[in-house]
Amino acid sequence: MDKRIKVLMVDDEEQFRLTTKKILERRGFETILADSGEEAIEKVKENPDVIVLDVKMPGMDGLQALQEINTLQPQIPVIMLTGHGSEPSAKQALHQGAFDYLNKPCDIDLLASKIMDAVKHFKGKVPPEEKTVREVMIPKEEYTTLTTEGTIKDAIDELKKSFTAKISTSRLMETGHRSILIVDKEGRLQGILTIVDLLKGIMPPYLFAPKPSMADTIQYSPMFWKGMFSRNIHELGKRKIKEIMSPAPLTIADNANLMEAAYTMVKNQVRRLAVTREGELVGVVREQDLFFEMETVLRETFE
Repeated sequence: MDKRIKVLMVDDEEQFRLTTKKILERRGFETILADSGEEAIEKVKENPDVIVLDVKMPGMDGLQALQEINTLQPQIPVIMLTGHGSEPSAKQALHQGAFDYLNKPCDIDLLASKIMDAVKHFKGKVPPEEKTVREVMIPKEEYTTLTTEGTIKDAIDELKKSFTAKISTSRLMETGHRSILIVDKEGRLQGILTIVDLLKGIMPPYLFAPKPSMADTIQYSPMFWKGMFSRNIHELGKRKIKEIMSPAPLTIADNANLMEAAYTMVKNQVRRLAVTREGELVGVVREQDLFFEMETVLRETFE
């Protein structure tokens, strides 16, 4: 982003507000907070670029606040957050001039994408027919990286953090990445480590070795498997990441069209691509990032 987009987050749940602020600011947004519709009206004076507004709040609810905001600052786009079963309220918000709405719990990637869409739309810019990879990717800084010399135990610890350290509330989710970028000492991409790589790493080679034809039908007994999982994990943890990592993901330019990204994933049966700009790694685009954009396009088509 050339200029930091200022987001006003309005919600009566403190943890949600603080969590969202922390995550959005890591992604380059400036975030200001309000805990009620009344406070939101005051904070509108700070000229946010986008307002994210909860529908259900004590006192002045989101729909009432939306009406006031449209009167005071009609040029500011508002994204409504609605709970389960609040579809009528969401539709009403659109009729009252809201830019869009998201159901809770909402994924942080999708929320960030909606904020960018709102800014483009309300600045009077005609959005491109399709976004570029740059607009939906996860920046490199947001993706876990380790060096080739790290241990598998290090990698497992970091992968776990990508799930458990993503702070969530009943209203917000931040999805784990399910993989780690592996770089050399100079930061150059060397490979990727996924959960599937870890599972392959605990497999004894003889399980996949050719068997004599007469042994093809042999079934392993329960005793054969007993203890193997834990025992092999202990051994795996001591090994270097470079011993079991997969090759570096296929690359795609950050200004590429999303259809090119989708084609590359489908053709090569991969779930993510490394995104580059002038040969330098700048991010990762995942299948779920394309999924979120599919949902956005469909919603805009049918509403």
